[in-house]
Amino acid sequence: MNHDKRSFPSLLTAYIGVLGLMGVDQVTKQMALAAVFQPPRVIEVLPFFNLVPVWNTGMSFGMLSGGGDLVKWGLTILALAVGALLPWIARSWDRLSRIGAILMASGALGNAIDRMIYGAVIDFIDLFAGQYHWPAFNVADMGVTIGAGMMILAPFINKPQKS
Repeated sequence: MNHDKRSFPSLLTAYIGVLGLMGVDQVTKQMALAAVFQPPRVIEVLPFFNLVPVWNTGMSFGMLSGGGDLVKWGLTILALAVGALLPWIARSWDRLSRIGAILMASGALGNAIDRMIYGAVIDFIDLFAGQYHWPAFNVADMGVTIGAGMMILAPFINKPQKS
């Protein structure tokens, strides 16, 4: 593991990336608040995509949504810790895993901000096929999901070549 000054710019870049992606998440949520939450309504965008107003008091797919303040603040503290520490922990990982960590950290922080401000996460993207709907989500959720996928796939993509 390299701990000299040369690792600083890449770590700084990682945290700038986290802040930038977190900003995109927060801007899209403000746009959703204005467009579909006030007043609450569904906007049909494509035959498989709607914008919908959903307040998620739990975590992914609404799990733990009935847990009250203990769950809300526990998830918030966990998300803040993940968002703050994951890029630092990932600084010596391969490039794909580091990018995944940045995506996960930005998503965790974006949803933590919602919980601190609103007491729930703003979800507004509704994808569906016929009557089958994926649970509503947001840009932060995409970051967490895609980032986790990148981190899971990295060892398979970055396998050392046999000579």
